[in-house]
Amino acid sequence: MTRGRFAVAIPAYQAEPAIQRVVRRTLALHTDVPVVDAGSEDGTGEAARACGVRVLAHGMNQGKGRALRTAFDELFGAGYDAVVTIDADGQHPPEEIPKLLGPWREGADLVLGTRSHLFAAMSAVRRASNGTSSWLISHVAGADIPDCQTGFRLYTRRLIEATGFPEPRFEAESAVIVRAARSGFRLAGVPIRLDQADGRATSHYRPVVDSLRIAGALARARIESFA
Repeated sequence: MTRGRFAVAIPAYQAEPAIQRVVRRTLALHTDVPVVDAGSEDGTGEAARACGVRVLAHGMNQGKGRALRTAFDELFGAGYDAVVTIDADGQHPPEEIPKLLGPWREGADLVLGTRSHLFAAMSAVRRASNGTSSWLISHVAGADIPDCQTGFRLYTRRLIEATGFPEPRFEAESAVIVRAARSGFRLAGVPIRLDQADGRATSHYRPVVDSLRIAGALARARIESFA
């Protein structure tokens, strides 16, 4: 199946130490790489601009979901057919991006760069969190998805136009899986390598608050599928 153009978006919050390295490695593979500065209070935006990319800046932190929504509005509005998202903290090697393109070109609308083969290298807390959340989201979505928490993904325009991306924070990435699976979109997962297997030191995820947000978003997405 022939599919069209894609861009790469980097949502970033308080990522000044890593953002230039991530941007430059991504630019070596692709030319359109906007950074969404999600209200950072450090020099994230300035560091990204110094690499020559455009920065879409939020005046205050509204969450990762809002940052991704800004990227989708910008890039799908510009005519791109797909957007690859990559985290700004240096966990995801940009060189792995081509692995996501194959399933997309074969018809997938949501491609996840999965890390389940690396869970053993993570801390016990992070391993348990990823395993439990992936089991729960898979159960609600009605699909077997080994790693639902990865931020290294490819989304198509037709998926986002059909399912929306309404949640503001981390829960958006979980809810879209449920909506996609229950709406009949094709999901695919491809194993990727990581530059950092654990990533807890750079994560902004709040275990209690964000887990509750995810649970609520999953419940709403499940209910919507019966509406």
